Amino acid sequence: MLAFLNSCAHWAASGADDLVSWLQTLVYVKVLQPLLFYAGFMDVDEDTFDALYWVIVGVLEIGAMYAILRPLEALVPAEKWRDRKSVGVDAVYTWITRLGIFNLLFFFALQPVFDRAQGWLRLHGVMSVDIDNLWPGVTTVPLVTFVIYLIVLDFFGYWYHRFSHRFGIWWELHAVHHSQRKMSFWCDNRNHLLDVLGQSCMFAAIALVIGVPPAQFVVLVALTNFVQNVQHANIRWHFGWLGERLVVSPRFHRRHHAIGYGHEGTTYGCNFGVLFPWWDMMFGSASFNREIEPTGIRDQLEGERYGEGFWAQQGLAFRRIARRLAAQRRTRGDTRDDASAA
Repeated sequence: MLAFLNSCAHWAASGADDLVSWLQTLVYVKVLQPLLFYAGFMDVDEDTFDALYWVIVGVLEIGAMYAILRPLEALVPAEKWRDRKSVGVDAVYTWITRLGIFNLLFFFALQPVFDRAQGWLRLHGVMSVDIDNLWPGVTTVPLVTFVIYLIVLDFFGYWYHRFSHRFGIWWELHAVHHSQRKMSFWCDNRNHLLDVLGQSCMFAAIALVIGVPPAQFVVLVALTNFVQNVQHANIRWHFGWLGERLVVSPRFHRRHHAIGYGHEGTTYGCNFGVLFPWWDMMFGSASFNREIEPTGIRDQLEGERYGEGFWAQQGLAFRRIARRLAAQRRTRGDTRDDASAA
C-alpha cells in the first residue's frame, strides 16, 4: 500500500513539475530572456530563470484557489456580506507573497551558511540531521520523508504563530492579519511584511536544518499555502468530529480569528495550528466551537484603526509599536520613581 501511495505521489509530483518546467522555459525564452538581453542584464540570466519557477508555481496556485474556493464562498458562505470591497487589499497581499520570492530568497541565501555549518560540525565529529536514514526502508521512501518534513515544519509553525500572539511588539505586526473583519480565502496572506520575512526565514532555516531537498521545499510551501487558504475561506465547512482533530478546518481556524478568543482566548489566544490541530490539543490551546462568530480584534469595536489600504496597514503597525514602547518606558519610569520615593 505504501509503495502504491508513493508511486501515485511521485507520478503527481513529476507531472506537476513537468508542467511548471514547461511553462518556465516557454515564458523565459519568449518573454524574459529577450527583455534581459535588450536591457543588458544577462549577468542575472540563470538566477532569473530559477526564480521564474517559483513565480509560475505562485500564479498557478492563485488560479487554483480562486477557481475552487471563490465558488464555494458564494454557495456556502459562513457570513453573507453586502459587498466584498474590504477583501480587495488581501488580494494585493496574496500577489506579493504567493509568488514565492521571500521563501526562495531565504532558502537559497541560507544554503551556503548551512553548508559551511554542516562542514564544521562534520569536521568536529558532530553528525547532521539525516531524516532519510532514521529508519532505513521506511524513511528512505520519499512520501514518508515528505510527511515527516511537513509535520516538523508544522510544529515550528505552531510555536511561531503562538509566540506572535504572546509578545506585544510581535503582536502589533501580526495584528495586521487579524484586523480583517471579513475573512475570505485571500485573508491568509494579509500579513505585515516584517512578519512575512520572519516566517519565511524561519521556514527556510528549519527546512535546511532537516535536509529538505529544493524540489520538495517548493511542494511543501505550495501545499501549506493552499491549505491555509481553505482555512481562511468564508465557507461554512467543518470536517466532522474526527476530521476536526486531524486537520485544521475553516471552522476551527475561524475560532482563532473570533473577537475575544483568537487573541485573548485561554491565555493569549487559541487554535494556533497551521495545518494540524494536534499541537493545540497537546499544548492546551485548542478550542472547538460550532458557532459562526464575528472576526477581528476587540479594540476595533472601540475605534482602534488598523488601516484599510496596504500602506496604511503597514504604517499603522509601526505606530502601534511606538505607542507600546512609549507606554513601557513610562511604566518603567513610574516604577523607578516609586522605588526612589520609598
